[in-house]
Amino acid sequence: MAPVSDPPSTLIQPLAANPENLELQLPDPENEDLTDFDFLEQVETVWQVCDRFDLQTEIWRGRILKAVRDREKRGGEGRGVGFLNWLQNHEISKTQAYRLMELANSADSLLADGKLEPESMNLFSKSAFLETAQAEPEVQQMITEAARDGKRITRREVRQLSDDWTGMSSTLIPAEIKTKAANNTIPSRYLAPLAHELEKLPPEHQTILQAELTESPDIETLKQVTAEAKYLAKYLDSSAHVQALEDSGIDLEQALEEALRVGCLNTAADLVHQAAQLEQCMAKLHMTWKRLGKLSERLYVDSGSSTPQLRQLLQSLEKLTTDTLELDWGSGENNLHPVLIRLKVLTEAHEPDAATP
Repeated sequence: MAPVSDPPSTLIQPLAANPENLELQLPDPENEDLTDFDFLEQVETVWQVCDRFDLQTEIWRGRILKAVRDREKRGGEGRGVGFLNWLQNHEISKTQAYRLMELANSADSLLADGKLEPESMNLFSKSAFLETAQAEPEVQQMITEAARDGKRITRREVRQLSDDWTGMSSTLIPAEIKTKAANNTIPSRYLAPLAHELEKLPPEHQTILQAELTESPDIETLKQVTAEAKYLAKYLDSSAHVQALEDSGIDLEQALEEALRVGCLNTAADLVHQAAQLEQCMAKLHMTWKRLGKLSERLYVDSGSSTPQLRQLLQSLEKLTTDTLELDWGSGENNLHPVLIRLKVLTEAHEPDAATP
């Protein structure tokens, strides 16, 4: 095969002339005269062409869907039904349809605002354009300027610019850290995760962590504070959803300070998180157990002596429908020591408080 040497703009022309016949030239993988570098370079060129087609196709599909939807908005009974039928006939889900329409809106907005030239879209991969469409306006400006300069835009670059902007524009990160990131003393990629974690915390906890960063504005402290902020958010969120902690008299803030003092914040955060997960599992278990019992009763009534296999099915599942649930866990493919798990389900309805109206 002949090597790929044409730029994407040339390779894209056959599709416009003959939509049924997209011809792309791939390098011969068996060609020993072709170096690995040249082979990958030619493959990358073709890949970019496919990316361009993929992006433009999805934008136009979004525009088509918008046209069909807007036609249905003209009024009358059952409006919108025709749009849903159109989606069904073309095997498109509502989620996919609205994603495509959002993409088309983003593309049209960038073009209409003059942020992006039509020819510059050829420099975006599909994923990079999607990231750009969802980015902040300031990030979009930086990306489109790079595209106008002829730079190829990848998803990695968009995310890096977005993270850099998030970190440098965040009011939660001390100026000392931002200054060191600006002069490359601290890699800027560490700032965005810190900003995201600090946003989850109440102001009093933010202040404490910010003081640590101001006192020691170095990369090790930044990493440590980011981890602490993550565990703090996990602890505070989970503890608010654990019923076992309600009316227990425990001072959660004091327990948190003690965990910080002895250096076991991660363990404490994971502890309350697992407790919250366990309570959710208990509630789901009870609901599923009741549903299983009702289904068993219904099947027993609907079946009879003429359905011995159904009766055998019900008998086999009795260990899961009675008040005592049993499960042999760890045998077979799990490669664990077999363990018999037995759970006793005791349900007790709470009596309403007499003082409550």
